Amino acid sequence: MEILKLAPAFKDYLWGGLKLVEQYYKKSDLAKVAESWEMSNHKDGSSTIISNARQGQSFRDYLEEVGKDAWGTKAAKYDSFPIMIKFIDAKQALSIQVHPDDEYALKYEGEFGKNEFWYVLEAEPDAFLYYGVNQDMTREEFKEYIDKGVICDYLKKVEVKKGDCFYIETGTIHAIGAGIVIAEIQQCSNSTYRVFDFNRLGVDGKPRELHIDKAVAVSKLTPNASSGEPDGTVEKYDGFEKLLLTDNSYFNCTKYDVTDCVKLEVTKESFQALTILEGQGTIFDGETTIELIKGDSIFIPAQSGQVSVAGTVSFIQTQL
Repeated sequence: MEILKLAPAFKDYLWGGLKLVEQYYKKSDLAKVAESWEMSNHKDGSSTIISNARQGQSFRDYLEEVGKDAWGTKAAKYDSFPIMIKFIDAKQALSIQVHPDDEYALKYEGEFGKNEFWYVLEAEPDAFLYYGVNQDMTREEFKEYIDKGVICDYLKKVEVKKGDCFYIETGTIHAIGAGIVIAEIQQCSNSTYRVFDFNRLGVDGKPRELHIDKAVAVSKLTPNASSGEPDGTVEKYDGFEKLLLTDNSYFNCTKYDVTDCVKLEVTKESFQALTILEGQGTIFDGETTIELIKGDSIFIPAQSGQVSVAGTVSFIQTQL
C-alpha cells in the first residue's frame, strides 16, 4: 500500500488572496495565492509528492512511471489521468465564465472538458456566486447582453454559506463571488472561456482576454434545475459520519467527519484522493503513518487493501 502526501502547484491570479497561506498552511512566496492545485498532473501545473521515498517527484512523472493500474480499472477509457483537485480563494469575484464539454474541448483545445464540483469551505457575510442563467434566452440575446455589459442581470445569483455544494456541469455559466473559499474537484482540464470580467485590467494594464464566440457556442441558456444540495443524506456510524456530496458521470465525492476512526476500503477500480478540510489526524495502512492537518492532500493508488483515518478530522474522499 502506497500512501502519498502531495504539495500543490500555485496560481497567482489577480482575484486571489492569502487565506490558503494563512489558514490552510500552504507555503508560497507569491503575493496572491488564488489557487492551489492540490492533486494535478496537468501540463500547466503538477503537484509534487512530499512523502516517502518519492519525495520531490512530480505527481505527473509519478503517474507516468507507475502506469494506469494506479488509476484503477474505471479509468481505462482515459488517455490521461482524469481528475484535478484545487483549493480556490476568491478575495475578489472571478470572471463570469463557462467550460466546454468533452466533445468541444477535445476538438478545439486538445483536452477533455471541465465538469466540476464546488464545496464551500468559507463564505463571508452576503457572499454569493453565479450559477447558470435565470431565464431562457437565445444565443443572439446572450451575446447582446454580454456586449452591453449587463449579462449579470440574467444570471442566477445564489447566496452561499459554509458547507454548500454545487455541481457545475459543462455549459453552465458561473462565477465564484468575492469572499468565498472552495474545494474544487474537476476533470483534469484548464479550458475556461471568459464571458465578462467586470472591465478589470490584467497585470499588464490591459483588459483580460474574453472568449465570447466560444462561450456563446457552448453555453446552456436554460435555467439550471439543480438545487445545489448534496446528492445524499448524512449517515451516522460509530466514530464517524459520512455524506455523499456528488455522484456524477466523472467522479464521486463523499465527505467524512471523523471523531475517532474510519476504515476505508481501497479497490482496483479506482484511486482515492483525500482532501483534508478541517481538524487533524493520521492515515495509516499498518506500515506507513502520515500526519494530517487542514489543507493536506493524500493520493492512494488503486489496489486491494484498507487504510484507516483516525483523529478529529473532516475530509472529502474522491474516486471514480
